[in-house]
Parts: sequence; C-alpha cells; structure tokens
Amino acid sequence: METKKNNIEFIPQFEKSFLHPRYWGSWLGVLAFAGIALTPASFRDPVLGALGKKVGRLAKSSRRRAQINLLYCFPEKTDAEREAIIDEMYATAPQAMVMMAELGLRDPKKILKRVDWHGIEIIEELQRNNEKVIFLVPHGWGVDIPAMLMASKGQKMAAMFHNQGNPVFDYIWNTVRRRFGGRMHARNDGIKPFIQSVRQGYWGYYLPDQDHGEEHSEFVDFFATYKATLPAIGRLMKVCRARVVPLFPVYDGKTHRLTVEIRPPMDDLLTVDDTTIARRMNEEVEVFVTPHTEQYTWILKLLKTRRPGDIEPYKRKDLFPKKK
Repeated sequence: METKKNNIEFIPQFEKSFLHPRYWGSWLGVLAFAGIALTPASFRDPVLGALGKKVGRLAKSSRRRAQINLLYCFPEKTDAEREAIIDEMYATAPQAMVMMAELGLRDPKKILKRVDWHGIEIIEELQRNNEKVIFLVPHGWGVDIPAMLMASKGQKMAAMFHNQGNPVFDYIWNTVRRRFGGRMHARNDGIKPFIQSVRQGYWGYYLPDQDHGEEHSEFVDFFATYKATLPAIGRLMKVCRARVVPLFPVYDGKTHRLTVEIRPPMDDLLTVDDTTIARRMNEEVEVFVTPHTEQYTWILKLLKTRRPGDIEPYKRKDLFPKKK
C-alpha cells in the first residue's frame, strides 16, 4: 500500500486499488463492523461475546497457540480453567475492538462516560510537570483505546505498529487510530522516528511483550515459564529522557465499561542492568494480566524463542495435536 510519508510519521492514504472487486468483501466487513459499533453496547456485547466464543472454537491454529501459552504460563490451572480463559478471551476481543470502532465514529465524550481511569492522578501530575512519557502497554484487546482517548483530550501521542496483511483493513484501522491526531510509526521504519517524537513531547506507546528473537533479548521469568524479552525500554527512557508508565486496558462485556489501569512510573529502571529491566517489564505484564487473564492476546507466539536445547512450544507435536 502506498502511504504518504514525511521524515517522521506514517499517514495512511486511500488508494484506487482498494475499489477492486477483490476487496469488496473487506469493505462489507468494514461496513458491518461500523454498523454494529453504532448499536448500544448493552445490545451488541452479548451478541459479540457469543459470536467470539464460536469463532474461537473454529480458529484451530490461534486457539492452539493460546492453549500452549496458558499451559506454560499457568501449569497449575486445570485444562477446563484454561479453556474457560480462552473462551472469555475470544468473547472479549470483538467487544473491545468494536468499542474502538465506536470511538472512531462517535463523539469521544460519549465513550469517556463508559471509561474508568485507575491512577489518573499519575497522568495528571506528569502533564502538570510537562514530563516526557513512554507508556508500557501489554497486548490487551483494547490496547489502542486509551491512547485515542488521551489524544482526543489534546495530549500528543505517538505509537508504533505493524502493517496488516489486508491493505483495506490496514488503511481503515490506522485511519481510526489517527482520528484525534498523534503520530503513527511503522515498525519497519525503525525506532528512530518514535524516539524523535517522544523527544519532541509526544507521549509514546510501547508494547513490551512481543518476541524479537534471541540476539538482543534477555531470557527472564514470565509467569511460570520464561520468555525472550527485549529490554529496549531501558535504553528508550534514557535517550528520550522519559518516564516509563505501565498502563493496561480492561474491557468488561457485562458492564460495557473500559477500565484503564495505570501504575507508578518505573524510575528504578534507570540504574539496573538489562536482565533486571527485562524481568521488571515482565513483572508489570504479570501484575496487570494475572487478575484479567481473558484480556490478554494469548494467541501471539509469545514463547517462540527458547534457550539452546529447548524445543519451541508451538512445534511440539505432543501438545494439543491437530485433529485430522
């Protein structure tokens, strides 16, 4: 997809090729998504929850990744408990994603009425002191919503993202993300544009839990297992002179409300080594996710990179073998 670029940010642009018949199904999906986003949350959430669970039963590959991740991270839980978490995860995913779509279509003041901020005083103090900030945000299903809401209230935001395979979905999703301003940085453009934005006073949004391979990562504890964790946040906070603030969105499909949980700045990272930084990052993920396991994107290949001699979990044929 062609995009308008300047030296600093990614700006999605509509292309004539999006009108080709091969994308008509995508546009129908977008219209359906927008339509349900305009219905009352009390009506749509039960429908989306039930639909999400059914889709989750059919999504064999992604469900298997979630099963493996939860087995490694929570071996003390029963199979039934882990399956229940996965069902709730698949129910939560469309509910939170449609709330984001609603935010892309409606007045944000209407959405803010259904949002609770726990730790908002931390953000308010950082704003009063004109501090540079990088939010450490684990992969929750409503991950983009807090950034969009802060941008809607005038806070300059900057985030990194991966392009999606479908160019129509990529265009729509990133257009929604940019509705209230802020900057989007494609990961394949490197980290420098993101650093430049934070230095210029944009509050950064950093997702800490992707697997970036062994070369620059540290093997540290992650729930009951271990994970190759990139300690980049330690270097980012130094080169950006920024405070690192953990944040996590929790969507409740029963109350139709989003809770944004904010924890104190991680100032202790300034004086510790990379191993400690990586472990502290994972600790923050654990603090957020443990009471809200269904909110996390367990379908990611979180545990792909292993120590020498260990088998990659997703290649283990003895774990949740695919049914023929």
